[in-house]
Amino acid sequence: MLKQAITGAALALALAAGAAAAQEYTLRATANSNDADEDYDGLVVFKDHVEKASNGAIEVELFIGTQLCSNGTECLQGVADGSIDIFVTTSGGAAGIFPYVQVFDLPYLMRSDRVAEAVLTDDSFTRMLRDRALEDSGGAIRIMTIGNTGGWRNFANTRKRIAGPGDLEGMKIRTVVADLPQQLVETLGASPTPIPWPELFTSLQTGVVDGTKNGVTDIMGMKFTDAGLTHLTLDGHAYMAAIWVMNNSRFQSLPEELKRVVLNGFHDLQQATFASPKRKQIDAYAAFEAAGGEIYAPTPEEMAAFREAVDPVYDWFAQNVDGGAEVLGALRDSVATAEEGIDARLAAEME
Repeated sequence: MLKQAITGAALALALAAGAAAAQEYTLRATANSNDADEDYDGLVVFKDHVEKASNGAIEVELFIGTQLCSNGTECLQGVADGSIDIFVTTSGGAAGIFPYVQVFDLPYLMRSDRVAEAVLTDDSFTRMLRDRALEDSGGAIRIMTIGNTGGWRNFANTRKRIAGPGDLEGMKIRTVVADLPQQLVETLGASPTPIPWPELFTSLQTGVVDGTKNGVTDIMGMKFTDAGLTHLTLDGHAYMAAIWVMNNSRFQSLPEELKRVVLNGFHDLQQATFASPKRKQIDAYAAFEAAGGEIYAPTPEEMAAFREAVDPVYDWFAQNVDGGAEVLGALRDSVATAEEGIDARLAAEME
């Protein structure tokens, strides 16, 4: 019995030592969101894939919320200095460092999820952004993939139905601090009003702003209907891109086989964030209407009026944003290629 006990103890020690040896790398990943968000869904999928596919050589630690950093600028600085390995940012959150990523806030460039996903999975456009971000960050910040967080931005307000650009005239619309969303709102005749996200509920409730431009899952996640936000227009003016970045030195320190594991993990993460908003918005739209909200889908003619009204915003972006003309041109080329391929497949499938 004593011999068996000693043998068992030795085996346990050997297994523990083997497990400790197997874990060679720890990746600290953070998202300034919560566990109901698409970013969290993506990180859970990433963690599961990477830890399993690496046979435990990589452990992924998740920090959801503001445990490691409190905003996009601070978090990106953490990625640059290596205190954070992985972070997800919106275009607005990254605009202060990489202003050209505001291209995702340009209105009506991508007509559907299918087009957006084709553009972002083709990788040529993402690779161009990756190269620029590496150069502009001194080789510190690497864009790994671009997914989705919250579907599409739509105009929502407390006052009336917005069926065309003229209906925005005189409204105070909440924006982030970034220049492009403010330029868009101003071009449509409204007053852009930068408001921090945690203050938006009270700002809607008290009339500091009349409306906002957000996805329905964000609107219902914050219960903005309780603050009087009861008009939602499905104009889908901007794809809510989620830009996933990683400390480049950390990525390059991995052996080649583990780099492949991480890259495949980001692919799975991207697919998870593409799917998550589609499912969640079904319940969010139902909840919006149940709370007394009106959902309006503009007619083709009304959408054409929206697109015509925002033409000056493209010129502003190309002329005023560093790298804007090149990035806008690259996105338009990728969109055209995606649309051509999708339309050809649709035509073939309908024969």
